Amino acid sequence: MASQHVDVAAAEWTSGVPFYGKTALHQGRDLVLLKILSDRRAEGGGIAWLAKFTPPPGKLIKIVATALSDEHVFNLEGGRATKSGAPARASGGYTLNPEGQPHSAMIASETVSLVIYRGEPDEIVSLEVVDVGA
Repeated sequence: MASQHVDVAAAEWTSGVPFYGKTALHQGRDLVLLKILSDRRAEGGGIAWLAKFTPPPGKLIKIVATALSDEHVFNLEGGRATKSGAPARASGGYTLNPEGQPHSAMIASETVSLVIYRGEPDEIVSLEVVDVGA
């Protein structure tokens, strides 16, 4: 297989609903946008994307998921938060969720992450918008 190259700046953001489900829409607005960088699942490989999470003002995006394959997450901008909305992990942080691992994230500010799955992406158990501090 030949190398693949993506002009990330020129690539379009697309709705995250096909991967994150209908709850990734809030009042008609996408909470999750993706730039698919590569998708080799048909050849037995994985999928990689940039994910942009944009919670509404005063709200958190709360995601609960199960890793269907090893998931590597590198926060480029923003990061995870506590229930009160305070930063818990800043940009530059890395997380590995091994296959089968249940995990969650709370996101209180616009966050962009590079996400690489060894195979299939996460099973999203729930994605909801909650009040900061709830």
